[in-house]
Amino acid sequence: MLGVLVNTLAVIVGSGLGLVFRRGIPEKITRAVMSAIGLCTLYLGFSGALAGRNALITIIALVLGTALGTVLDIDGAINRLGKWAERAINRGKPGQLEGSGSIGEGFVTASLLFCVGAMTVVGSLNAGMGDHSMLFAKSVLDLIAAAMLSVSLGLGVMLSAAFVLVFQGAIALFAGVLKPLLSDAAIAEMTCAGSLLILALGLNLLGITKLKIADMMPAIVLAPVLVLLGIF
Repeated sequence: MLGVLVNTLAVIVGSGLGLVFRRGIPEKITRAVMSAIGLCTLYLGFSGALAGRNALITIIALVLGTALGTVLDIDGAINRLGKWAERAINRGKPGQLEGSGSIGEGFVTASLLFCVGAMTVVGSLNAGMGDHSMLFAKSVLDLIAAAMLSVSLGLGVMLSAAFVLVFQGAIALFAGVLKPLLSDAAIAEMTCAGSLLILALGLNLLGITKLKIADMMPAIVLAPVLVLLGIF
């Protein structure tokens, strides 16, 4: 778990630095940075989506995952949590809230960026087996990314550290069971589905769409499950 804990701490430290520096950055620059982050997010989404090997699995995972997420109202739950966090931090004082959706947007964006990809899955599996080197390297990247993201997306980026801890920690703790199941094909489809969500995030950040990305997140879990079932 050492690698997971270091990665989680890196996200907290990086986002903390970004939150400190964002106070002195003019809003005009913040908006420009947000556009740049949106473009970079599109690039990451396009790149990762090419990892997929079976388009049918991706389609089914996204359709079923989105339906499940919508029924569970994951997006609504995250936004309600974000609104509660803003009220708790600002003590309910009017005029100080960042906006009820801002923390939720930052949380979902950062969680996906930090937890989607082969480096996350393989690194967590290796950490569960005692090799933390990949997660240590990822921690450096995530520290820098968290600092940049929190300048525009705020506190939600720091809160994503909880998701990093739970997601990567679960993989590390159950590495002995999961490693034989998470084949290269399963990881590839998981990366593809997650990268499509990252692509959608980029469109949201650029103001082109207003997709409820959180409701689509179950697709990331369903994709490798469909590979394991071997139906398609």
